[in-house]
Amino acid sequence: MIINQHQRKYKEQVEKVKIPLGKRPEWLKVKLPAGENFSDVKNLMRNQHLHTVCEEARCPNIAECWNHRTATFMILGDTCTRSCGFCNIKTGIPAKLDLDESKRVMQSVKELKLAHVVITSVNRDELKDGGASIFSETVRLINEEMPDTTVEILIPDFRGAVEAFEIIMKNPPDILNHNLETVPRLYHVVRPQAKYERSLDLIRWFKDRYLKTKSGLMVGIGERPEEVLETMNDLVRHGCNILTIGQYLQPTKMHLPIDRFVTLDEFKMFREEGLKMGFKIVESSPLVRSSYHADQQAKAIF
Repeated sequence: MIINQHQRKYKEQVEKVKIPLGKRPEWLKVKLPAGENFSDVKNLMRNQHLHTVCEEARCPNIAECWNHRTATFMILGDTCTRSCGFCNIKTGIPAKLDLDESKRVMQSVKELKLAHVVITSVNRDELKDGGASIFSETVRLINEEMPDTTVEILIPDFRGAVEAFEIIMKNPPDILNHNLETVPRLYHVVRPQAKYERSLDLIRWFKDRYLKTKSGLMVGIGERPEEVLETMNDLVRHGCNILTIGQYLQPTKMHLPIDRFVTLDEFKMFREEGLKMGFKIVESSPLVRSSYHADQQAKAIF
């Protein structure tokens, strides 16, 4: 019922806010997915019955990444218990937990011979630990089988449960990523079941355990540039090392509308200001997503 209420609210907002944006600028146009490596990665995912955020979230970089034989694994199934206004991942009641999923992810990482792997998930709020144990087991298996592979996990907030954080730390990743997504003023529509301060506290908690930390923001969803800079400052103060900033693209008419196409100059400004603030790495351009160039970031920060 709560999910349906949120979906109706988003639909009403989309109907009310009609912004004549015109055609996408040239910098947002990408090639259609194709190529031998692309097919190999896609076939591997299907054969292993695995999900990728690349597909579920309609990432614009899927052609580039898969042709470089990189992908972001999405564990804990393909159905999310939350209803974020920007996200294309299916919302509803998830299927039974797949306890063999961690092993299949490890086998796929091994087959692709990845030097760096990114693992994310849907939200599983119905689980006592939010799925933290599956994250931990996946990291453990990859570390055992491929000790030279660096592991990055992009985690949900686990509703702020320290018990879930401690499970993650039993097999800590090399990089701990948790996306803030937007500025605090927009949380009630962009991330209605999340809390801005809770996400910042999560980043601080893991930073205090000496992990490399990372977060991501979308722009063009209704925020003001000065709000982005304030949010970036909040992240730095909470110990965030790596930041990604990219253009929001509306996946369907049921999702929140695009407010504006952010210019290349503004993305450049965010990057320059972020480095001045103290971020070690800032990826800021229209097509940047959480896992974009993640392997290069790992090389640069270690």
